[in-house]
Amino acid sequence: MTEEQSYTTEEIAKLLKISKLTVYDLIKKGDLVAYRVGKQMRIDAADLDAYKRRSKQLQSPAQARPNVLPGTTTTEQLSTEAVQKHSPVAGLSTVTDQSESQHAMTSNHRIASPSQTASTSFASGLTGYGQNIAGSARHLVITGQDVSLDILMRHMEKQSRNIRPLRSFMGSLDGLISMYRGESDLVSTHLLDGDTGEYNLPYIRKILTGWSYVVVNLLSRPAGLYVPRGNPRQLNDWTDLNQSNLRLANREKGSGARVLLDEQLRLHGISAAGLLGYDVEETSHMGVAAKVSSGEADVGVGIEKAARLVGQVDFIPLVQERYDLVMLRKQGNEAWIESVLHILRSPEFRQELRAFEGYDVSRTGEVLFEA
Repeated sequence: MTEEQSYTTEEIAKLLKISKLTVYDLIKKGDLVAYRVGKQMRIDAADLDAYKRRSKQLQSPAQARPNVLPGTTTTEQLSTEAVQKHSPVAGLSTVTDQSESQHAMTSNHRIASPSQTASTSFASGLTGYGQNIAGSARHLVITGQDVSLDILMRHMEKQSRNIRPLRSFMGSLDGLISMYRGESDLVSTHLLDGDTGEYNLPYIRKILTGWSYVVVNLLSRPAGLYVPRGNPRQLNDWTDLNQSNLRLANREKGSGARVLLDEQLRLHGISAAGLLGYDVEETSHMGVAAKVSSGEADVGVGIEKAARLVGQVDFIPLVQERYDLVMLRKQGNEAWIESVLHILRSPEFRQELRAFEGYDVSRTGEVLFEA
């Protein structure tokens, strides 16, 4: 039996000349059939061809626009720079080229398109963003990398059969921008505003202009510096990053750790140009800690858990960062938002988070802001 050709989401994005986020959006809506193999989402060649045929059928010659497929917008077809110009946060960089494992979405079932569940076209088969026709589960895109999100998703799947959480491993800023564009449903964020010392809310208010949303605390955790065992460079504070010939393992633009570093450099008048390796980016806390552990870097910024997992790394705690969740309040969302709040406030969920050393759950489930 001949094995059918299949593609990763990255390969689909290249073939269709769209962003990977748009591919995830098509999967989430049910427009493009996908299934999970390990941590990767796969799309069979036959399903890609079927999607393309439906797209052509839905576009009459008078309505057709070059290089624009159903489920995309002209803004999504532009370069990163152009997207930023159309964004309320012009000048902020988005990261769309992370590895497949970083962007993989988690789902335990094959995702059926409306064409498989009804005879109507895939566009008319949607009853709301991220929701298929009656009888099928609604796909919710959750962004972020922390293990607490895996626990939350497991509780969500247990509590309701009507929702199917999908995971996108993107940074905090990218998550908020994707939410503004309607591509994410629940975003996790840990962004420090250096001028006020406040976490998350200054960014959320600016980026989600015009949206109604609720911000709730997930947890708090220590963040600081990764240094080699014994701390040979004696890096004990942000000001110590001014040392000469210091090799840095940096995070990608848009991540909370990158924002934390950049804000501290700005506040302490330290030039990023003086840090060797500043422009070389890792896409996870583990990646940064591993660079320090292997001796390839003298310092990195991240959370304590990664240092414990990697080993041969000392962690210097410098801030207690607040890790919050943002959920959009719009038609069809109220039920699952209440379900998430119930989970966050449950003793079972908090007990699971307490198993991770350094996680503070004293405010877990507390609504911090509503708009």
